[in-house]
Amino acid sequence: MQLKKSDFYYDLPPELIAQTPAEPRDSSRLLVYHRDTKRIEHKIFRDILGYLKAGDVLVVNRTRVLPARLFAHTENGGRAEVLLLKRRSLDEWEVLVRPGKKCRVGAKLTVNQELSLEVVSVTDSGERIVRFFYEGAFEDVLSRAGSMPLPPYIHEKLKDPERYQTVYSKENGSAAAPTAGLHFTPELLERIRAMGVEIAEVLLHVGLGTFRPVKEENVLDHKMHSEYYEVSEEAAEIVNRARREGRRIVAVGTTSVRTLETVADEAGMLRPCKGNTEIFLYPPYRFKCVDALVTNFHLPESTLLMLVSAFCSREEVMEIYRTAVEERYRFFSFGDAMLIV
Repeated sequence: MQLKKSDFYYDLPPELIAQTPAEPRDSSRLLVYHRDTKRIEHKIFRDILGYLKAGDVLVVNRTRVLPARLFAHTENGGRAEVLLLKRRSLDEWEVLVRPGKKCRVGAKLTVNQELSLEVVSVTDSGERIVRFFYEGAFEDVLSRAGSMPLPPYIHEKLKDPERYQTVYSKENGSAAAPTAGLHFTPELLERIRAMGVEIAEVLLHVGLGTFRPVKEENVLDHKMHSEYYEVSEEAAEIVNRARREGRRIVAVGTTSVRTLETVADEAGMLRPCKGNTEIFLYPPYRFKCVDALVTNFHLPESTLLMLVSAFCSREEVMEIYRTAVEERYRFFSFGDAMLIV
């Protein structure tokens, strides 16, 4: 049976799109879905303690969001917005440029006195490869020139840029936050550790896949954009030991899921490695490594919604989303969370 994009559509009242993060982080709501009984519970995020148990492994993505949005001027005085997606080399990046028509190969743009760039090529899917010109360390220059790349559906100004970072973020490289992790506080993580839950860190730098909609009606025709991942020896050992002992792997967010399922063998065991993944998870799919999932509520017809549907079934997830809309949950990046067990 053909899997259609429209199978993953749902109606969302615009006022349910969260514009600001919950304060404190763990005060957001949590919808808990039990796959075995198909039961839904409505909780607060910090209640997740009641659904974790000693021996579980919580897998988180330690990526950190770059101040990846740049506002630049073209040589003839026009304006352009540049979104950094992926580093290709020391000075070359893959970027998204709006409006793209003004930025053909050879076009030069100026961000400020410290930073300028030139378009060196265009990819098959329309992204630009640009070379940056600056003095000193690129990260330092970017920290002064760039701003946080909030999704286009968020219209409120973010008062504290750290609220679009997880509290365990460590390694710069993402164009968007792994938003399921935004609900954790240091205190909640400490309580989780004290319960005997192990925490394993993986890395996946979130790229264009977050921004690119599924355009083809036949889902199988959609091509994922590649994203860089790393699984360390320590993380692999924590997960593999738990797998051997029959303990649960609880993934925080779709990025952690994609990393684990990219690396896992048929028995769900990991090997330390790094590389680029284009894995696209949609129903039906047999998960090799992940036993439970913490996730936010995702856009209609998105690859993220398809991944979550693969973890239960499309019918179950669409029913969960209907319930979440009825119960006035907050949606998307700064919205509420869901735990599927």
